Amino acid sequence: MAHRFSHFRQSSVGPGFQLAFGSQQAAPAHLVNRINEKKIELENLKQLRDLSANLAKQLRELEGKLGTLTNGTEVVATVLANWHNVLRAISLASAHLPPPKEPKAEGDEQEDIPQEQRPQVYPEMLVRIPTKFHNDEQQAAAEEEEARRTSSL
Repeated sequence: MAHRFSHFRQSSVGPGFQLAFGSQQAAPAHLVNRINEKKIELENLKQLRDLSANLAKQLRELEGKLGTLTNGTEVVATVLANWHNVLRAISLASAHLPPPKEPKAEGDEQEDIPQEQRPQVYPEMLVRIPTKFHNDEQQAAAEEEEARRTSSL
């Protein structure tokens, strides 16, 4: 009776099962070649996946850098747009100033002196900017005044 069912067992086990789980029979050469091609294709797809991930990372970094560049460009454009107003303000302020006086040397000796050795003439200052040092002095003086007031009470 055991002999009667043995042919069912062998026929129910197909060549794919035998190939996957190893059988004592050699697999056909075209199936082995096909499996090797698929393994190579799988390796290539893994490499493609890794390279694509790396490219996506680099593109995200590039996007951040381009965003910074765009913001910097907008700032530069704003500054350049304001230069016209700055130069116009300087021009208006300079128009009402008397021309700078050149120091007179004795006689016409000024013409004999090379330009590099002549004293430089600077325009008048248009704006005076208080420095931090000046503010610190004022604060120290105010603190001393406050200390004198409290000590005299």
